Amino acid sequence: MKIAVSGKGGVGKTTISAAIIKRFAQDFQVFAVDADPDISLGSVLGLPEDEVLALEPIVEMKDLINEKLGGVGAYYSLNPKVDDVLKKYSITHGNIRLLKMGAVKKGGSACYCRENTFLNALLKALIISNDDVVLLDMGAGIEHLTRGTAQGVEVMLIVTEPSKVSVTTAKVIAKLAREIGVKSIFFVANKIRKEEEINFLKANLEGEKLIGIIPFSEEVLDMAMGIKCTDDVPALNAGIENIYQELLKI
Repeated sequence: MKIAVSGKGGVGKTTISAAIIKRFAQDFQVFAVDADPDISLGSVLGLPEDEVLALEPIVEMKDLINEKLGGVGAYYSLNPKVDDVLKKYSITHGNIRLLKMGAVKKGGSACYCRENTFLNALLKALIISNDDVVLLDMGAGIEHLTRGTAQGVEVMLIVTEPSKVSVTTAKVIAKLAREIGVKSIFFVANKIRKEEEINFLKANLEGEKLIGIIPFSEEVLDMAMGIKCTDDVPALNAGIENIYQELLKI
């Protein structure tokens, strides 16, 4: 199964991603892809901090990118061989293998066509050719996905909290995901304090499928800071178990 997780910044997307990864890892091999430049998925997963910090984002590896693309000239391969990169430049703990992707480069003073071509090739290898469960913890959007890579993504999970701004962003992400061909799009409600907030989300996400409700918890905040691991947060794990069972039905 190939899963992409997105949502507005600050909604708890990486915390939810880490919990889902750990749940899948109880039964499957999981390739965890940190595609959010702002938060370290590895740290939230509870992986050894020294190993996580030593793992350089792929997009910053200039020599590796040039080698795989065939040099530093104006012409380069659009279909580089990257299978060895997935193994060599990731870290493994138990059933979880972590890869730091890095951010898709924006237009500006320099051209980032080479870097983005390389990231796209990596994603295709992961999403289309890899047999493991793959979960991409994305930034606040879907910049890493193209129409080509989206063909292999089975699920887009969009994390939202009960606020108009968060819901508006979630709807925009869902629209963009559908436009590039993602077929299964689900929503996860996070930081829920009361029934009225659930009703607010259901009313504003009418016609969308809400497959998980995660209550607000100080323990979850501690987990996001690396103080706790997901195994110690029953309220979070109960919601994650429901998400896991729903995903297994796809």
